[in-house]
Order: sequence, then structure tokens, then C-alpha cells
Amino acid sequence: MENKSSSSNFIKNIVMEDLKSGRVQEVVTRFPPEPNGYLHIGHAKSICLNFELAEEFKGKTNLRFDDTNPVKEDTEYVEAIQEDVRWLGFDWDELRFASDYFEELYNRAVLLIRKGKAYVCDLTADEMREMRGTLTEPGKESPGRNRSVEENLDLFARMRAGEFKDGERVLRAKIDMGSPNITMRDPVLYRISHSHHHRTGDAWCIYPMYDYAHPLSDAIEGISHSVCTLEFEDHRPLYDWAIAECEMESTPRQYEFARLNITNTVMSKRYLKQLVDEGVVDGWDDPRMPTISGMRRRGYTPEAIRAFCREIGVAKSNSVVDERNLEHFIREDLKLKALRTMAVLRPLKVVITNYPEGQTELLEAENNAENEEMGIRQIPFSREIYIERDDFMENPPSKYFRLFPGNEVRLKHAYFITCQEAVKDENGEVVELRCTYDPKTKSGSGFSERKVKGTIHWVEASQAVPADFRLYEPLILDEASQGSDKSFLERINPNSLQVEQGYVEPNMKDAVGGDKFQFFRHGYFSVDSKDSGGGKLAFNRIVSLKSSFDPTKA
Repeated sequence: MENKSSSSNFIKNIVMEDLKSGRVQEVVTRFPPEPNGYLHIGHAKSICLNFELAEEFKGKTNLRFDDTNPVKEDTEYVEAIQEDVRWLGFDWDELRFASDYFEELYNRAVLLIRKGKAYVCDLTADEMREMRGTLTEPGKESPGRNRSVEENLDLFARMRAGEFKDGERVLRAKIDMGSPNITMRDPVLYRISHSHHHRTGDAWCIYPMYDYAHPLSDAIEGISHSVCTLEFEDHRPLYDWAIAECEMESTPRQYEFARLNITNTVMSKRYLKQLVDEGVVDGWDDPRMPTISGMRRRGYTPEAIRAFCREIGVAKSNSVVDERNLEHFIREDLKLKALRTMAVLRPLKVVITNYPEGQTELLEAENNAENEEMGIRQIPFSREIYIERDDFMENPPSKYFRLFPGNEVRLKHAYFITCQEAVKDENGEVVELRCTYDPKTKSGSGFSERKVKGTIHWVEASQAVPADFRLYEPLILDEASQGSDKSFLERINPNSLQVEQGYVEPNMKDAVGGDKFQFFRHGYFSVDSKDSGGGKLAFNRIVSLKSSFDPTKA
């Protein structure tokens, strides 16, 4: 597969030129999430970009929480984000919070007021919106725009002192109400919020806006390359304005790249929170969720996610990546790591009538035919086994090579068996098969007297370990297939989760959360970290075994 990462990472080329020209002496990046939710696969792209850029050029990366909105933020999210970053394989040089800088941000705002570059505004949010203008019409100036410096200093100090109610006043930058870039039409720098902050408690009742706090935080930390997604491109002039007018010593530069969009995947925190709050999923780490914690629980590996993020590259224009591309990297990573074993998801009992009663023998099987270092295991075999219900048909179509009355198949790692009789219950449903086996056909014996076209998997009945199997389909159906007129909740896939109850080989009885297996014919599965334990096993299907998707043509 062609490596796109080096050719399509234009930011890497910028960094190389900045080092060559001497604009920067050291590469310093940051990953700056707001702690108002859990990270998703889109954040993984940003994490990989920031940390790997700094690593490649022997620089450093900070993890900084942009915690300037106490109403939506929580320590739970702070801790979850740190766990996700570490799980992806990265560690930060410094852990920072925008709230570390609240005093300095306030003092810089006072500097703006003294310079005549900021003023206290009494307009409501709706009034500001009405007066902001449009793309073709300039905005109207606020009545407070011409207040004196002294009056603005007094009002801003009283805002901090808690004299005003939420929304009663804001501090705005004094830039240009006629700017063609609406972002530059006197944006809000501070708002009043009498809310408890997860770190500073009740020390503050005014909080800086993201567009003000973010560039100044970058400057305080000496960030060399402030990398963000394309929706902030129009905010770059404000980013530069804040750093220049606040007279920051360091002057980082902002660069925008295309955010990650994946088919059948919603990555809006608002929508993801709605799924959690309305009980559509059982939490942020539901294996159907595109959150990093959900992917971790489902069984995705950090190595596969990092490889995927490198492969899709860093582009300047938005596009949609096929979800099967990510699944390809999961398979590539697991094919040499996962123990290859057998599991029966929809069991049908088979009694081998000519096999000695009370006898159990141990058969040998490779744990991974592509990785000899994983060794071999022993599998019990006896008179009663389970096979997949789908591997038997009473009246099969042509070219059906599995079990049917009178047909012979190979049991993987075991013997040939022939179906003699199908036992039915009072409703006419097949509940048991009576078969015979040929003892000369033991796997590995070199038997070649005859051939069979069908091979099926099985689990010995007396020692089989009961397990639940969660089979997943996309949680959100793609707009292209559902129509753009469908609302978000109308695109929920009612078949996104199917649970089957079956059995696994006895060697898996001690499997723990996160252990990964390749189940013959079914796909790659991981032991669920939440719902397994105490003798109970639940497996999440990570991906199927194969796909027709060709990543080289994507």
C-alpha cells in the first residue's frame, strides 16, 4: 500500500521549512481538548498529528485542557481524556489547563481596555446577533463601544467582583464592525457565568471565551505550531490579533487541516451526548460509539488507529473516509496477534453415535497458522459436540457443502462426520443431529482416501464455555443511503446490535477483558471489559474476517 502520510502531510512540510529558515528553534505542539465529553476517532487524528510531529522533530507536546466553560466541563472528562491519550501510545511533556492562566488572561484583557481595544457591552446575545450584520451588510456598533477607558475598567472590575447577573454584560474586542470576516466584528472576549469550575471552584464568575483564551494559552506555553481543524480558519485573524494586541512575547502560528469524517459515523459531541442521555447506547464507551473508549472496549488496537491516521494523511480540504479503511488496519494489526480458535454462536448439538461413550481425547491445533511463535493448544473431543445451526440444512440448495442428511464434512482439527438423522421437537424444529465419524480421518493423520468439500467448526459439549456474542453494525446509517432529509435520530440503525448465546473452547474460560481472538469464520472478537468476569464471558465482534474493500483504491 502506498504510504500517503509523508506526501499529504502539508503541516510537516511547513514545520521543516520553519526549522530550516530559523523561524522556530524547537517544535512545540499541543493537544487542547475541552473537557466537556469523551474523545472520538476524529480527536485521534489530531492527537497523532500533534504528538508525532513533535516526536519526529525532537520537540515536545503539551496536553492542555481548554477549560473555560464550567457549565459543560467535568473532572470525569479530564480523567477520561488522559486515559485515552495514554492508551493511544502517547505521553505529554506538560499537563496544562487554560484555567492555570485565568489571572494572566484577565490582566491582558485589562491591557486591551487601557489601549482602547476592548469595551464592556450591555447588549443581550440576541441583540448582538441582530447587530452583527451579514456577509453582505456591515454590523452596527454597540452603544457601549464608545465608553471611556475609565468606565470600561470600572465595569470590567465589577464584572469580576460578581456585581452583575449572567448575560448582563460582556467584554468585547474593539476591532471592526464592517470587517468582511464576521468573526472580527467585535467578538466577545469575556462573559459572566456564576458557575462552579471543576478546578478553580467559585473563585471566578467571569470566564474567557475560547477565541481569546486559546491563542493566549498557546503563546504562554511557547507553542510553535498551533494545529486545528478547518472550521477555525476564519478565526485565524482573531488568533493573530489577540496575540499581537495583548503583547505576548511568543508568537505561535495557527495552521488548519481537514477534520476526519468517516462514513456511517457521527462525531459531533452534541449528538454523541444525545445518544448517551437518551439511552440509545449504554454509555460513552458503548462499543458502537466512535469514542476512543468505545473503540477500546470493542477491541480496536491503538496500533491500528495510529496506522489508520497516518495513512489517511493531513489534507487541506474536507473529505469522507470509508469506514472499511479503518477496519482494514484493524485486521492487519490483529492477524498476527490474535489467538485463532473456535466459537459456536448459534449452537446445534451433534451426537456422534459410533464414538465411544465416556471417552474424551485431546486434539492439537495451531494457535495462529501465520505466527508459529504463538504455539499450539489442545482441544477436547468427545461423543457430543456443538456446531453452528447455519451449518446444517435439511433440504439444502445445490452447492451447499456443509451438513445435510447423508452428507459428509470435515470437523476442523478433528474427523470426518456423516449426518445420519435430524431429531426434531414437537414444533418440527431440528434440535439435535445424529452423526457417525470415521476414525481413520483424524486431522494430521495423512488420510487421503477421499476428499470432502465442506469444513465446519465445532466445540466439545461437556467442557464448552457459555458466552454471549455481540455482533455490531453501524449505529448511524449514512446520509447518502437514508436521504439528507432524515434527522439524526431517524438515522439510528435498529439492527446495530445483535446478541447471540453460544459456546467457546474451554481454553478460553480464563480470558479477561481486552483479550482478542480470531473465531474461525466469524471474525475478530474481544472480551468485553465491563460485562465479563465471575465466570461470565461476553465477546464483542471487532470486525469480520474479510472485506471486499481495497484500501489501495480508496
